[in-house]
Amino acid sequence: MSVAHDPLSITVDLPRDDAVLLTIEGELDIDTATELRHHLANQLRHGRRHFLLDVSAVPFMDSSGMNIILRTYQEVRRIPGGVYVIAPAPAVRRILDLTGVSLTVATVDSVAEALAAVDSGQVARHPDEPPVQE
Repeated sequence: MSVAHDPLSITVDLPRDDAVLLTIEGELDIDTATELRHHLANQLRHGRRHFLLDVSAVPFMDSSGMNIILRTYQEVRRIPGGVYVIAPAPAVRRILDLTGVSLTVATVDSVAEALAAVDSGQVARHPDEPPVQE
């Protein structure tokens, strides 16, 4: 028996030539994570270095979603670039904190905060780490 599943919705905006904002809505899990991975890979191919992931409308994320965020972070570190997780819901923030993802990938409260870090030339890091200038 199949369980009804809300589809994932991803909106792509380009606030900067080297930055992409992906606004994600819906559950980010094993059934939907591949769609996010395709969007991220496409933006990497187009030369984006900074990935702003607005997950404010994601009520649930499992290890599939976390793994995609971590893999993207590892890929853009070599460029250098950054990954910013924006405004996670309490349940998602808890998972990010419990698994240690939030120790590696910057979590910010707003798109404006993420863009300010991009504009300042800082590569996204955990808030406790000193910023790295590009």
